[in-house]
Amino acid sequence: MLNFKTLTAFYICFLLSNISQAQTDTTATKNRIWKQLAFDGKFTLQSIGNGLTQPLRWQKGDFITAGAIVAGTGILYLADNDAQSFFQNHQKDVPQVLKDAGWYFGSPQNFFMLTAGIYSFGLITDNEKVRHTGVLIITSAVTSGIVQSITKTAVGRARPSSGNRDDFKPFDKGAGYHSFPSGHAILSFSMAHSIAKQFDNFWIKTGIYTLGSIAPVSRLWADAHWLSDVGLGIALSIVVVDGMDNFMKKKNVYNYSKLKQINWQIKAGYGTIGFIGTF
Repeated sequence: MLNFKTLTAFYICFLLSNISQAQTDTTATKNRIWKQLAFDGKFTLQSIGNGLTQPLRWQKGDFITAGAIVAGTGILYLADNDAQSFFQNHQKDVPQVLKDAGWYFGSPQNFFMLTAGIYSFGLITDNEKVRHTGVLIITSAVTSGIVQSITKTAVGRARPSSGNRDDFKPFDKGAGYHSFPSGHAILSFSMAHSIAKQFDNFWIKTGIYTLGSIAPVSRLWADAHWLSDVGLGIALSIVVVDGMDNFMKKKNVYNYSKLKQINWQIKAGYGTIGFIGTF
């Protein structure tokens, strides 16, 4: 029969064993996180570099897409004055909470905090799909952000509150002439498109795109951008996100697969009965 001392010694050994195992698991988790973080950082820089130099490798289909975006932006440009009048005439009817949500969601500091949260969740939980989504959002937003910063300065288009739609001052330092394209539209739709691509359900996609549209539309209510600024920002976001996603799939660096549904069937034979799962 085991006495009290033996039981005590056994219990202490059991506790030490679990503590040692926990420390081993914690160390392994930290090593995994640092390894994945270093890999993602390196691949992010590689993806951004590829995105910025992609026009050098454009093919016929890419030039057609670019032409369609230019044509679409031109059509929106012709409608800028009418669109401004419409949104300003109805901006008092819009709930303030939607205006505030659009501004906060599209602002750079809040955008990158939310993106960091998505990526960190995927990193800590070792969720390959969420991690991939976070990297996709970051690379797309940085790439399109660099493009829009250069374009805003080079074009120097006046905001609705600073001039008319035909007023341009290239390389002007004032914020009133940094309207084309909309940065809020680029950031919010880069995130929305990156997340929506991870789902197949139509209604989930619709909900995500609806939320992503609040920030771009709020810039029209605030009279901070023209319709063509917002339209080009959304188009640029979609093109960049798709390009980044294709690059990632081509490199095959994030290998996650959807969980397969198991179909259970009852199989019976002479003297036997059981369940068989097929997937």
